[in-house]
Amino acid sequence: MAGAYRYVPAVRIAALDLGTNSFHLLIADVQPDGHFEALTRDKAMIRLGDVVARKGRITTAAADVAVQTVRHFKRLADAAGATETHACATSAIRQAANGDAVVDRIEAEAGVAVEVISGRREAELIFGAIRASVLLDPAPALCFDLGGGSLEVMVGDAAGLRYSASENLGVGRLTADLVGSDPLSKEDRRVLQSHITRVLAPVAAEVAAFAPRLVVGSSGTLLDIAHMAAARRTTDVPVSLNQLRFTRAEFLALHKQILASKASDRLRLDGLEARRVDLIPAGSLVLATAMDLFGFDEMTVSEWALREGIVLDVIGHHDPDDWSEDPRAIRRASVQGFARRCNWSEGHGRQVARLALELFDQTESLHGLGAEDRELLEYAALLHDVGEHVSTTGHHKHGAYLIRHAQLRGFTPEDVQLLAALARWHRRGEPKLGDDFDMVDRVRLRTLASLLRLADGLDRSRSEAVDHLDVSIGPSLVVIRLRSSRDMELELWGARRKLELFEKVFERDVEFTTHPAGSARPGSSGVDQDGPVTV
Repeated sequence: MAGAYRYVPAVRIAALDLGTNSFHLLIADVQPDGHFEALTRDKAMIRLGDVVARKGRITTAAADVAVQTVRHFKRLADAAGATETHACATSAIRQAANGDAVVDRIEAEAGVAVEVISGRREAELIFGAIRASVLLDPAPALCFDLGGGSLEVMVGDAAGLRYSASENLGVGRLTADLVGSDPLSKEDRRVLQSHITRVLAPVAAEVAAFAPRLVVGSSGTLLDIAHMAAARRTTDVPVSLNQLRFTRAEFLALHKQILASKASDRLRLDGLEARRVDLIPAGSLVLATAMDLFGFDEMTVSEWALREGIVLDVIGHHDPDDWSEDPRAIRRASVQGFARRCNWSEGHGRQVARLALELFDQTESLHGLGAEDRELLEYAALLHDVGEHVSTTGHHKHGAYLIRHAQLRGFTPEDVQLLAALARWHRRGEPKLGDDFDMVDRVRLRTLASLLRLADGLDRSRSEAVDHLDVSIGPSLVVIRLRSSRDMELELWGARRKLELFEKVFERDVEFTTHPAGSARPGSSGVDQDGPVTV
């Protein structure tokens, strides 16, 4: 998981996923804290599995395309200065009668050594990517990776993988073997569903013992289904699909349309990749059958899969370390990694976060928000000034844009929009919701923004002058008692400039008082009992 490894040397890794339907390339920079940032992504949909399904082997022509594709990826990796290249081949090459010969050709002609991995190893690598990408809470999570040649089924949590199975239910294989009509005939549907059920029913029985509480899907087919489901909503499709959720009801409406439509009609479905138009009926049937067999009504999707898992595995081999058992650790690691990449003002960010949390905790009787809101307020405070990485002028708008495109791991699209909106409105003005923030609850945004603004004003000098604050709440007045051993004139000026929204939201006036850092808090015995607050 990003942030969990103590990876010291900076390297650039090229990861190649040689799959059944498509070959993928990811070139990533690995940072000293173990975080990696994607520099280049490429994909070639070569449909190797179709050939293997028909012939049982990889033909010379198909092998030529495979070699040419890997050679192209290797050139991209070399041009980018990749220091390491790692390639994994999955179902099609694994099951082809001449797979070994094709691997030898790739190594000889493209200069890339290929590891042909088992289905269980594939599941292990994919789960590593999922748990580094999606908040697995509540746990354990049941995960499905639907590829071209196989379906990986995994159960695990933030601490690791508990169960895995790999079944030959990939969309390319099913389509080549069992689909003979477009749209699917009743007979094709019956045969497909019967086959999928027969294979998955024993797996579902084994998984039931783990009592999974969350379901995650990854790879192209399930991501396309999520994208199509999101495109049918009234809100805009988010920039990143990572951790997007869709319900059984949303899916079944889409499923009905997919099965009833011809390929030419499916081409017009928003969110469906054109090269997957003939494969999506089989994929949709796999998901519909899995929902019934495993008994789930909602799926969350992960944008990370095998290629990201390869990169994470390489990082682990350089400096192996146990991952945190806290599922939410990926959120903090992702936020801090992004902030550092933006050359943030760390002292100011942490001071604003600390003060914002003190305000949140001591005004709970007014706002009534919960732990999730508190956590997001902290992250918004850490990130509120990242737009200064682009320009100090308009940095609130730059910050919102950067956050929306940061690919923060462990956050839902709704979370990302809220973090971006808080950055956008942390300075002044009445928060407004538009196309970029159509998933944000306005009341929640106004409340959190009012606390963030006040905390930001209380570090106007960026000297971390305020040591602690205490809040007293009356029917019409809120008194904020500031304690510091330093001059706070600029902090008071900054806070008073940012009071308007707070006073509107809570319908109370605000007054500030200042006291030496060691003075007693109201109602105390005269001894300052406060310890440091860790952000």
